[in-house]
Amino acid sequence: DLHSFPTRRSSDLGNYLTDEEKRLACKLALEAHADFVKTSTGFGTGGATLADVKLMKECVQGKAKVKASGGIRDYETAMQYVALGVERIGTSNGIAILKGEKGTGY
Repeated sequence: DLHSFPTRRSSDLGNYLTDEEKRLACKLALEAHADFVKTSTGFGTGGATLADVKLMKECVQGKAKVKASGGIRDYETAMQYVALGVERIGTSNGIAILKGEKGTGY
């Protein structure tokens, strides 16, 4: 049953869209029964921002989970997103974050 797998709707929300467009993207993701909305695909010019996560959490109102992705390289930053209530962190620096070090790259 395909409905048993989590679905995610990704977009580079912080890179190209206005706040109004970000709200619409979240609304459409909810209408499509997405389990997650995600801040960034990693292919745009920027990554997750605290402001975008706050906006997304407000928009989905617990009806979908939020994944902060892109530009998260250290423990302190990751914990800021966790404190906002994100359910997943997308990073290629997981080992550095867990060691308390600063990762490299995007």
